[in-house]
Amino acid sequence: MRSDSAPVQPCPSPPSVRMAAVRLQFLTASLMIAFVGSSNSGHALAHTIPRVTFPLESPGRPFTLFTLPDVYNTTTLLLSDDEETLFVGARDAILSLKISEAGSLQLNKKIDWSPTENDLIDCTMKGTDETDCPNFVRVLQVLNSTHMFTCGTFAFSPRCSYIRSEQFSLAVSPSGKPEEGRGRCPYNPYHKNTAITVGGELYTATVADYRGNRPVISRHLSEGVHVDMKLDDTPGWLEDPTFISSTYIPSEEKVYFFFSEMGREYDFIDKFTVSRVAQVCTSDVGGQRTLQRRWTTFTKAQLLCQAQGELPYNILQDITTLRPTEGASEDDTLFYGIFSSQWSLNSGRSAVCVFSLRDIKAVFAGNYKALDRNTLKWSSRMQEKIANPGECGLHNASDSALRFVKENFLADKNVSPANERLTLVSPDQSYSNIAAQRVKGAHGREYTVLYLLTESGDLHKAVMLEGGAHIVEAIQVLKQPQQVKNLLLSVSKGVVLVGSSDGVASVPVSNCSHYWSCAECVLARDPFCAWDSTQRVCAPVSAIKDQAVQDVDEGNVSKVCNTFTTIVPRGRKVVTSAPTSQLVLVFLQEVVRLRCLSSSQLAELHWKRVGAEILPSIYLQEDRGDLSFLATPTTLGTYMCQATENGFTQTLAVYEVREKVDSTLQSSSSTSPTHSPETGRDDGATTLSKIETIPVTQEKKPATPKPTVSTETDPSPTHAPADGSTDRQKLETGACYLKELVAVSVLLVMCVCALLLVTAYVWRKSYRSRTAPHLPSTEGGTDQEREALRGSSSQLDKYNEQKSPNTPSNGVSNGSNGHLPNIPI
Repeated sequence: MRSDSAPVQPCPSPPSVRMAAVRLQFLTASLMIAFVGSSNSGHALAHTIPRVTFPLESPGRPFTLFTLPDVYNTTTLLLSDDEETLFVGARDAILSLKISEAGSLQLNKKIDWSPTENDLIDCTMKGTDETDCPNFVRVLQVLNSTHMFTCGTFAFSPRCSYIRSEQFSLAVSPSGKPEEGRGRCPYNPYHKNTAITVGGELYTATVADYRGNRPVISRHLSEGVHVDMKLDDTPGWLEDPTFISSTYIPSEEKVYFFFSEMGREYDFIDKFTVSRVAQVCTSDVGGQRTLQRRWTTFTKAQLLCQAQGELPYNILQDITTLRPTEGASEDDTLFYGIFSSQWSLNSGRSAVCVFSLRDIKAVFAGNYKALDRNTLKWSSRMQEKIANPGECGLHNASDSALRFVKENFLADKNVSPANERLTLVSPDQSYSNIAAQRVKGAHGREYTVLYLLTESGDLHKAVMLEGGAHIVEAIQVLKQPQQVKNLLLSVSKGVVLVGSSDGVASVPVSNCSHYWSCAECVLARDPFCAWDSTQRVCAPVSAIKDQAVQDVDEGNVSKVCNTFTTIVPRGRKVVTSAPTSQLVLVFLQEVVRLRCLSSSQLAELHWKRVGAEILPSIYLQEDRGDLSFLATPTTLGTYMCQATENGFTQTLAVYEVREKVDSTLQSSSSTSPTHSPETGRDDGATTLSKIETIPVTQEKKPATPKPTVSTETDPSPTHAPADGSTDRQKLETGACYLKELVAVSVLLVMCVCALLLVTAYVWRKSYRSRTAPHLPSTEGGTDQEREALRGSSSQLDKYNEQKSPNTPSNGVSNGSNGHLPNIPI
């Protein structure tokens, strides 16, 4: 129970004060970085929009999707050395697919590998969801020329097996028992892992228990002097990691692992995730007394994907290795990684950073942080360097050197991106997988092309330029977002392979035929494509023998598309031909909408009108480029939609808007009962060669030269279309005035006759009422009737007024038989 008279708490100790100051300093720096990053983010994200987008099953970007009945989760992909065969690890199955020259996939053989009924029952008895109990193949590697090695989750009881490569069938182990999969494959199919084989040995990074709390980096299938290896069980080696990828560098004789984990060295931030690169030597066999059968060469360093003045992208999603060109040093090996951020400011964004092997080696050759085993706290204190952590051959070192390595395995410095900047930042896409390759352009220059798979199922192709990344296209390959998927590149076949739950998609790296002109081919800036100035088509660079037009670096259409005018057949320039004019027939006072479709999302669309300006007060231009306006005599004319991209302007569409007269009005004004409905038909395929009349009720003067349906009270005759179509229309409609005059005259005569007949009928009726005789009744009758029969006209008028106004009097009494004598008019 707290009291108001409680004693005052003592001041914090100096270490607590320093820690609070560090926290305050970090928070202040974070706020400043957030402010600066938000103000500069617009410039960094200016060129990350795909130029062309292809929806699913678009004819402009076809690809093949391989599926089999009852085969799902085809997410583990492995290419053979000759790239002729694709091995696929799926749920309860392993597939061997042949890759054709066109990139399509065909089934060679299939291996069924599923748990037994007892295995499934045991899995569900552990409380596992039944949908997670099948065997999900997660490891698929080539061991040697005769065998492969595979592992699967196998109903939350990992199991491995050998595969005979020639027969493509499961092989029984020498012991006759199933191969143990613990430490080689995860239990849970949703836990990430990585595996690679080097010299017949399997290097894996995964979790070694049912709950996924024991991460381990290990080596298996060792023979001879090599023994199976794993990390020491002492805490601090790995901190709740998520393994991403692994690669082997032959010149270094090292295997590099990439993963994310908790950064315990940042003890003033709770649950701060960092991205790591770790290394082990393939020659490592462990210490003689210290670190027996444990890695003596394991070291790790932080990968820092951060732009100046911004918060870091600290969570690694995927990474790929780009080997150097032939003859270059392996130090030029590049690693392209996708990073996301745990900060809300960068939520929904992805960044691509590239790291060089040279920088990674430099960080591992530097100083290391020291881990206090009692407090598990890291420090950067300077101490005597007994050994070089990460150096191969430490298994022969002394125990004191191995103890030093055991406490100094975290590099003091971070690995920064090459060129000290981000390669690409996506403002609204979350990338999940990446592949990279080098492409030689038309003029011999090499370009780096990245293939990025988004969470929504789109494949982005980006080319790396000096000014930044240029996203050439975006292709939708998956119907719906998926968490588990894989991306693999076959350079020799020219396809990108996407493994997903729906199947395996084989997407060609390019489709040059989609670009229909020299301008479009150059503006695409696709290093795979160039304009063939002889054949006048956009074709792959490898298919063009000579005079290929390409400008990937600048995309300057005006410069390169006019260079080879002398070699073009028939002396025509290699420029975009103007589109044909489209005739648009509209009624006056009708809302006209002209469509303008541009395949490029980087182009700025604008409209031009021949001989007049397009004023915002009259015209409405939508965001996607369409132009809307009200059809009046002043808005008829010729319109052109133009697109400006990278300083080049081309015309996309030409419309000629003319007035169309209502065909139904001509039919209603015709007096012939046998008038054919086809006489006034207008199918829009020809120009205004027909004119249609309107009813006389809408026209006060039949002699008006040109009928119109406009609601304007006083249209000015000086407002004519800019292309001179008014004079042409007058000449076309001059021969139709005679028919119009005759029709109006006939209608007028009919109206006059009808008016005379109605007048005569009314006059006749009134005259009969006044001249008809009133006979007296022989019996009965009122006094008023008798007086009227005696000739009292005043009484008769009074009597008539008492009648109902709706019942006219006919002069017949109540007793009369109603017959009147014939009185001619």
